[in-house]
Amino acid sequence: MESTLRQDDATPLLRLENVGKTFQMGEVSVEALREVTLDIRPGEFLVVVGPSGSGKSTLLNIIGGLDMATHGRVWFRRRDLTAFTPAELTRYRRDVVGFVFQFYNLVPSLTALENVMVSTEISRDPMPPAEALGLVELEDRRDHFPSQMSGGEQQRVAVALALAKNPELLLCDEPTGALDFTTGKRVLRLLVDLKGRLGKTVILITHNGAIAPVADCVVRLRSGQVVETHPNPQPVPPEEITW
Repeated sequence: MESTLRQDDATPLLRLENVGKTFQMGEVSVEALREVTLDIRPGEFLVVVGPSGSGKSTLLNIIGGLDMATHGRVWFRRRDLTAFTPAELTRYRRDVVGFVFQFYNLVPSLTALENVMVSTEISRDPMPPAEALGLVELEDRRDHFPSQMSGGEQQRVAVALALAKNPELLLCDEPTGALDFTTGKRVLRLLVDLKGRLGKTVILITHNGAIAPVADCVVRLRSGQVVETHPNPQPVPPEEITW
């Protein structure tokens, strides 16, 4: 997506203003988010923590352009995301956002390299697929199929797939949720390193509060509301956390 605005560290990459989301289930209205106001800085590692049903995934979907807020506004580089046309939202998802999900979403019949190539074929300014695999240290597994890789390796391929689009924003939905303790910490280390080396803005949602200390900023959700926003000037290395 083209932008004529210059961005500096003092200006939010994303700003949410009184964002709410209501789902209609028959005659019952369910408020998934209520009056969420939040600034997200460029190059920030933000962790959103909350129990199941707190609105984490709904928040991530709205930031990623997969869903629209019922009320309130979401700004991306001072552009009103909530006013985007369907075509503009498609370009935003394609060019700006990389998604990493809990269950990998790899195509079983494609190799690691071919899975990453799927992402680059639809991107405006992609990086070479082999380079993306190199960033997650899987050059030697490029010709392996998902069934031939461990869960941690599959998740790293999923990260490479998201990175290959060369997005500004990396959105991670419980990326350690299906992994064991040791592998989960390795994936966290990868995300922290990528944030530092490539300057990506990373937003990670999780129910696991033990992950929070690795973030530059922690947001806690409960019942669809932000109950705490806590800047963390000294993030803890992933190797030092336990759960």
